[in-house]
Amino acid sequence: MNGTNDPLVERLARAAFVVLDGALATELERRGFDLRDELWSARVLLERPDAVRAVHASYLAAGADVITTSSYQATPQGLARRGLSAAQVREVLERSVRLACDARDEYWASADARRGRARPLIAASIGSYGAFLADGSEFRGDYALGEDELVAFHRERVAILAASPADVLAFETIPSWIEARAIARVLGEFPAARAWISFSCRDERHIAHGELLADCARLVEPCASLIAIGVNCAAPRLIAALVRELAAVTRKPIVAYPNSGETWDARTRSWSGTADHVDFAREAATWLAAGARVIGGCCRTTPRDIAELRALANARESTRG
Repeated sequence: MNGTNDPLVERLARAAFVVLDGALATELERRGFDLRDELWSARVLLERPDAVRAVHASYLAAGADVITTSSYQATPQGLARRGLSAAQVREVLERSVRLACDARDEYWASADARRGRARPLIAASIGSYGAFLADGSEFRGDYALGEDELVAFHRERVAILAASPADVLAFETIPSWIEARAIARVLGEFPAARAWISFSCRDERHIAHGELLADCARLVEPCASLIAIGVNCAAPRLIAALVRELAAVTRKPIVAYPNSGETWDARTRSWSGTADHVDFAREAATWLAAGARVIGGCCRTTPRDIAELRALANARESTRG
């Protein structure tokens, strides 16, 4: 990871907005994989890495400018509990980045892929402590852990992924002020790293644990390694208001990647309710108007949704000349 450059800002200087990929785990489920496991998508990373690479390839073909690794729930602690040694843990995390890089490089070898596009970036996913617990607490933030313990939890994975070829670290589904503060402290130990942080939110103003999103953004704003701030895995209907909350307090690019609008049931490890988006690109236009510059999808979104975002980005760029 090269800390001398800001990869998102460089892309945004030339693009209407940066297109992220969509869901990885729920896309694997859609393709027939059973992820009812504490490791979730990391189970497939262990057992069927070819399937992970195939999902990456589908999002690249759909037009994603950034693809996100399968390391969201691949924590050193969770992998050790599964019986992996420290060396094996490192290899698994490095494999998550390598699979994304290999899919990107194969895609980029095509002259058609390169036409009118910048080389896609790799974001190394880092889920919250709640994701490791696998009990849905990344949507609550109510785990009883202090800031120093959260720093220790994140440090090892950050060290491995910050040394990888990934372009940016993606701290995802962060539910609480205290975990955001811990992440900022960890990033202070890795000044060459570049990262974004995105929060899980309960409504149009508050993150999952109840703190104001604007206050959390102010908290992490001074962190030099954080190159973007945003929200993820919130319902699409909340995104425009949440982006406006961020736009009022940060100068950093705003990241937004909602889920489908369905609700995660940690007890049954399943999604319930109905999707509340019909036209992903039409809704994304409202997020752009609110101030978002990096847009994609989270749980239950698909390559088709990302293709709609690509079409929107292409249309916006064509009007810019």
